[in-house]
Order: sequence, then C-alpha cells, then structure tokens
Amino acid sequence: MNLLAFDTSTDTLSIAATDGAQVWQHAGPGGAQASSTLIPAILALLAQAGLRLDQLEAIAFGSGPGSFTGLRTACSVAQGLAFGANLPVLPIDTLMAVAEEARHQHGVQSVQALLDARMDEVYTGFYSYHNGQWAQRDDFQLLRPEHLQHKAGWAQAGNPFTVYLDRIPASDGIRVIALPTATAMLRLAPALLAAGGAVPADQALPRYIRDKVAKTTDERMAEKAALAAALRP
Repeated sequence: MNLLAFDTSTDTLSIAATDGAQVWQHAGPGGAQASSTLIPAILALLAQAGLRLDQLEAIAFGSGPGSFTGLRTACSVAQGLAFGANLPVLPIDTLMAVAEEARHQHGVQSVQALLDARMDEVYTGFYSYHNGQWAQRDDFQLLRPEHLQHKAGWAQAGNPFTVYLDRIPASDGIRVIALPTATAMLRLAPALLAAGGAVPADQALPRYIRDKVAKTTDERMAEKAALAAALRP
C-alpha cells in the first residue's frame, strides 16, 4: 500500500511514507515549528520516495492525545492534502503508536503507553498485542504522575520518565522511551484500514483529553504564592 503518515503531537515532528516495499522517513523539531515546516517536509519526502499524493491510498496522522497545537496542525494538514487528492484520512491514536513503537523496538506486547501532557500531568492508556493487532484495554486517562497505576507485568513506554521519574510509581515491568513515530503509524495503518478506521477528510478530527491548554493567571499566582510560602523561613 502507498501510505503517508505524520505526527506532530510531541516536540518531535515525524513523517514517513511507504510504497509497500520501502519506507522513507523524516524527523525534525515539532511544537510550534511544525505548522510552518510540516507541508514542505511532507512534499520533500514524497518526492524522495517518488510518490504523488494521488498515488496514495490514505493519509494517516496522529490524532491524539498530545499537544493541542500539534494535533490541530496535523489534522488540518491531513484534511487539506486529502481533500486535494480525494483520499481518505486515517486518524491514529498517539498512545497506540507509542505502544507499537515499544513493541517494535523491545518486543513488548502488553504496554501502558504514556505521554507527557505538560501542566504536571500525563496521558496514559493500556494496550495489548494479539494476532498482529493492538487492542485498547481502557479509555485514555489524564492523571498526575503520582496517580498513575500500572498492571502487573506490563511494560511502561513513552516520554515522561525523565521529567517525572521520581513521581511515577514503580512498575514490575520494563520501562522504555518511545514516541508516536510515523513509522509506527505505517505499521498500524493496514489493520486499522481493514477494520474501517479511515474517514472522509471532513470527518477527521483530533482527539482531545484536556479541556484547556494552559493554567489560568489565578492558578499560576496561587502556585507562586504556595512556593514562596514553602520557601519562607
């Protein structure tokens, strides 16, 4: 299958394309930069692969959870490219992509996927791999690191360990650093397409877990006051 996938849900921009036999990939800075660099990078990668948009069978993007700006950027670009080439769009859960990257790199098949949600919180979801497909065991959650719970024997994979290392409860499974890469999405895409996961471009939407993207002024002032009081002799 000729497929294009990209993710801008984290601080790393990830793009990949395949003709079914070979994979081409690109990584770069994500975050705010992705809105201006994503489309040129996609077009350059497709040119490198010798693929045109109208030769693709679908466009996959990381639909969330993740950075609000990143999710909106990826969704709008996927919609725009798909509209122009009359292609379906495949939204892919970023936490499932984390689980797939961990499986590909480390062979784990029962994964608690984690992503740093900023604002002192973590996105999490549980995934198990069976007969070549991932199944989500519980709905996504948004929790403070110390409130995370793990399943016995399950691996933990994601990107929050360096930030919240001392606050994430210890697990008896392995911990691995993993991101929702576009190559992981390419591996997920065939099964998701076969299961009917693709939608028309105008129906592709990001998956938001949090209702707000930043702390209010009052919340920031309260935190500063509490810190000052804690440091006061």
